[in-house]
Amino acid sequence: MTSSVLRRANLAFQPLAIALSVSAAFSPLSFAQTPTDQSLAPVLVTASRTAQKASDVLADSTVITAEEIAESGQTSIIDLLQTQRSIEIKRNGGAGSDADVYIRGANAKQTILLIDGVRSVSSTLGSPAWSAIPLSQIERIEIVRGPLSSFYGADALGGVIQVFTKKGSGAPRLTFSAGAGTYGERVVTAGVSGSTEGEHVIRYSINASQEEADGFSSRVGAGFDPDKDAYTKNNLSGQFSWNLTKGQELGFMFLNSRNNAAYDGNGIPPFKPYIVSEVDVYSVYSRNQITNNWSSLLQLSRSYSKQQQYTSAVPAINNSTQDQISWQNDLKIGSDVLQLLVERREESVVNPTQAKQNNRSRSNNSLALAYQLNRDEHLGSASVRYDNSSAYGSNVTGSLGYGYRLSKALRVSGSVGTSFRAPTYNDLYFAPNFGNPDVKPEKGKNTEIGAYYDDGKSDFSIAYYHNQITDLIVSRTPCPNIILGTSCSYNLNSAVLKGVSVGGSTKVSDFRIYGTLDWQDPRDKATNTLIERRARLHGTLGFSHKYGSFKSGADVIFSGSRFDAAKQVNRLGGYALLNLHASYDLNDDWQLFGRWNNVLDKKYEVARTYQTPGSNVFAGIRYGFK
Repeated sequence: MTSSVLRRANLAFQPLAIALSVSAAFSPLSFAQTPTDQSLAPVLVTASRTAQKASDVLADSTVITAEEIAESGQTSIIDLLQTQRSIEIKRNGGAGSDADVYIRGANAKQTILLIDGVRSVSSTLGSPAWSAIPLSQIERIEIVRGPLSSFYGADALGGVIQVFTKKGSGAPRLTFSAGAGTYGERVVTAGVSGSTEGEHVIRYSINASQEEADGFSSRVGAGFDPDKDAYTKNNLSGQFSWNLTKGQELGFMFLNSRNNAAYDGNGIPPFKPYIVSEVDVYSVYSRNQITNNWSSLLQLSRSYSKQQQYTSAVPAINNSTQDQISWQNDLKIGSDVLQLLVERREESVVNPTQAKQNNRSRSNNSLALAYQLNRDEHLGSASVRYDNSSAYGSNVTGSLGYGYRLSKALRVSGSVGTSFRAPTYNDLYFAPNFGNPDVKPEKGKNTEIGAYYDDGKSDFSIAYYHNQITDLIVSRTPCPNIILGTSCSYNLNSAVLKGVSVGGSTKVSDFRIYGTLDWQDPRDKATNTLIERRARLHGTLGFSHKYGSFKSGADVIFSGSRFDAAKQVNRLGGYALLNLHASYDLNDDWQLFGRWNNVLDKKYEVARTYQTPGSNVFAGIRYGFK
């Protein structure tokens, strides 16, 4: 960590260190929030930065459990997220290629990815390296739709996706899986986890995996290399914690993942272009129960987003580092919770051909206050946050929400909230032609109402949202106030993201039937045209079935037409994909599993001129995952 971060952290948190007598200990949010027993009721932590029963969460949210991840048979997080409500994806080819995730029509820079509570994003590009995120290391995923800037600060405009890596408990357990499929895909994973007994419990989990594929040509036509675009992804993750005494826990987590993917580009023959993307996350933490009603969470983390793009032997480097320290205090007031959060985040970049030499670091200080109300039929939420950036000034965001339980199973709710998206390093400093240091953050104002039903057998949700975005950062030609160059980043446009999102499932005998439907109108107000790569209509329909040791299921993913560029240029046709999955328990430890994606071999595009996977299968065997 940089000395400046440690020096400021020592001054800012010295009183807490004295109170706890553990000045060398730190605490990531996700560990402190993750419930120790999730068997009684579904619990979410992302929506309010504290553990809540799913029935008490006001935000429109979804949990993807470890069982659901395993049953899907998917090996790519992008393929898994594509089946979720309100989510669309863009990918430039196969599983290892560059990808983006859109929530409720918001773009990739307007969505936050958290890995065990740590933000993972490229400071220059403004979006996560989704292609390097290993699904094999993930135990659970939480998706929260709508603005969450009053909890997480910049970029939580469309929503937040948090992934939780695997952790250990109970007797020592070994896990292993291996599989192979179409396009030469091969995946091997292994792990060990568990915990000790007694008062001073030590929990541990370490997991590793390798996946690779021969791939297919991501682009076809004149000027593109027709050979296959292969990829290799290696990753390692771990979680370790130690209960010093009751209510006092120290721990550490890490995730390292490296994805090497070939692509069809402008390489200098005979050089084959490829991109190496890396995601690294480290966090040390302390979770401390100060009194019966006061819990304190202290976290120190570092995350890297690295990219080396090779079109010749000398790569174009695009690396960034984020250091963050946060202190969260939750005070229970009866059934309510008052939350106070202090954070500092420092960013730095290594990008010699782009960011200007004297603008390669920036810092952000934050203070947030939130109150969660839970009184009989009434639920409430109020939050406010102040962010002050050394690069783009201060921003205040807030939210108000209210929910009412009409019955034990049925709740209605509504909320209003503001958000902002920070300009990236490229927006501010891209040299020599594009960067504009006068660019301001994008601003969002969201209103939504919804109804949610869950009786344990059937569930249903419907939400309407209206998110107005101003000061959109776009490329403008000619560029005011900039002498060099013909275009630059500039706050020019506004947009409205509005829509209705519906989802539901029910159990009928041994079947579970489910479906989602999103109608949306993400529109650029300046031109009154649809925002690129967003469909007016998309959703899923499927079922799963269990018969003894055999589980099976099918789903259809469908999307209407979209446009690949602004002003409704380059229409991409709609599509529907049929996917199948199945598993068979050989015994209590061993399981066979498989999936068949795009069964009908549908030809479709999610990005113009880029091919998508045809009909493809994957099958394997796993041990110790039950």
